[in-house]
Amino acid sequence: MRIISKTLQILLAITFIFSAYTKAVGPGFFEITLMDQGLAPSRAFAGHMARFFIGLEFALGILMILPFYLKQLMQITFLLLGGFTGHLIYLWSTGDTENCGCFGEMISMTPEQSILKNLVMLVVAFVIYKTAKSRHAFKTILFGFSGATILSMWLFLPMPNHEDFPFETFTHFEPKGRVDLFSGEKLIAVFNLDCEHCQEAATELGELRRQHENFPELYTLFYQEGSNTVQDFERMTQSSSPYAFIDVSTFFDLIGASPPRIYYLKNGVVAEIWDVDLSQNIVNTFGLK
Repeated sequence: MRIISKTLQILLAITFIFSAYTKAVGPGFFEITLMDQGLAPSRAFAGHMARFFIGLEFALGILMILPFYLKQLMQITFLLLGGFTGHLIYLWSTGDTENCGCFGEMISMTPEQSILKNLVMLVVAFVIYKTAKSRHAFKTILFGFSGATILSMWLFLPMPNHEDFPFETFTHFEPKGRVDLFSGEKLIAVFNLDCEHCQEAATELGELRRQHENFPELYTLFYQEGSNTVQDFERMTQSSSPYAFIDVSTFFDLIGASPPRIYYLKNGVVAEIWDVDLSQNIVNTFGLK
């Protein structure tokens, strides 16, 4: 039984460390998940909240590998998993089927799947609590290590500045769901559904995407003033991409003299803005052959 308990202890520790790692490689996705789920009122608050939980998971995972205060660590695990499981049950009851963010963008899990995962982890934690031999050490060392690990997240994952980012409020695109525009390389197209030039540009982009497997991530902001729907636009242009709608004020703020316009984003910075020669600029920028 002691070998089984030790094996479960290591597996639980690895799970917490892996969970923290998957969030740390793309904290922005975890931030917008906290916002969309109603746990954080703003992106700035979500950023601090995300770093706290990532640090806490790292600290718990590392400490679980050690033989000290295992029963107390399992009690903290019960509270943490119990709290998140309760929240996931609420999301599940409301019909939410999007990625809950438990393993960031690396492993997509619905609330229902994550509830099952947490229940398994709770059972494992209970077995460890009942069977593990827990040694004592200086509490100040354990608390100090935990505190230092959590605080280090603000050093390793510095808070980004969203103030001058024109796309901060766009965190959800149909049909993909949650999207963090502040990380990686992305293209944002601003189209009017009834604009012929926009339709021509979308047709070119659709053809370019079919020709190149390494075509960058493309998201579209649609303004609708006439009768054309997104489905009509996609049928006419033989193209599709995750999309969101914008109002007339936002539309005119984002375009130049006339639509279409494409923004090239690089880690939350607007690196380029293109109003003409859209396909050629994409080919040159991303080295498409």
